[in-house]
Amino acid sequence: MGEFGIIAQVLVNGILFGTMYGIAAIGLSLIYGTMRIIFFAQGAIIVFFAYICYWFFALLGLDPYLSLILIIPISLLLGMGFYFGLFKEAAALEDKNISLLIAIGLMWLVENFMAVVWSGDPRTVVTAYTSWVLRPGGLNISFTRLMALLIALLSSVGVFVFLKRTLIGTAVRAASEDMESTTLMGINPNWVNAVTFAIGIGLAGTAGVGLATVYSFDPTYGFTFVIMSVIALAFGGMGNVFGALLGGIILGVLQGLGAYFVSPTWADAICFGAFLLVLMFRPQGLFGKKE
Repeated sequence: MGEFGIIAQVLVNGILFGTMYGIAAIGLSLIYGTMRIIFFAQGAIIVFFAYICYWFFALLGLDPYLSLILIIPISLLLGMGFYFGLFKEAAALEDKNISLLIAIGLMWLVENFMAVVWSGDPRTVVTAYTSWVLRPGGLNISFTRLMALLIALLSSVGVFVFLKRTLIGTAVRAASEDMESTTLMGINPNWVNAVTFAIGIGLAGTAGVGLATVYSFDPTYGFTFVIMSVIALAFGGMGNVFGALLGGIILGVLQGLGAYFVSPTWADAICFGAFLLVLMFRPQGLFGKKE
């Protein structure tokens, strides 16, 4: 494989890896849209569902992708429970720092819970198709990474259709624009927030399956993951579903190119530098619109 082929492979790997950031960024965008907080527990929740996927596979022999049939409804209900159990009262306050502190506390609680239940040893889900590699045009594309891309695309389309084509989705979009006016129109803000939380955690559940099938993970991996997802969200712009996905892909490509052309140890620093540049010169995101 020549120089061009290597760069093409780096780009493909970056796109496939970036979709994981993208799907997490979509969940962050939805929750921020209605509650105006960065849900820092999102990364820990993704890792939690990666462990659930691992458990289903190791104990029940359930295929990781089939486990989505169970994980999606579980994650949706968990999201509802998080809102009504932890965030309902704080969401009504003008001071959003309370909700932010709850999210950070939840992150540490989930991380410590995972460390106790599953220990700190890295885990991964290894199936019969884990080693499958597709070779279109001489490129090496992992089957599990391709499936993670497919899951991210389907999730993005599903969220987009929900927001644009359903009555509840319309209420969520209206609340993200102006919660006070939406409340005056007779829409219950608690149920809007609860539905948004459910979808955000549902996306975390699907991302957890993608994570479990592609990478090794441990209880502390969620913090790094959510930081990179916040950067992806900044790249894509708040409230833009496909923008968040594209922001994740850009971040993954930037990491890959930085590791190849500069150094793997500098890859994250390059991403943080790009993050600061976007905030300074285009704070609405690369795909967002100016207010």
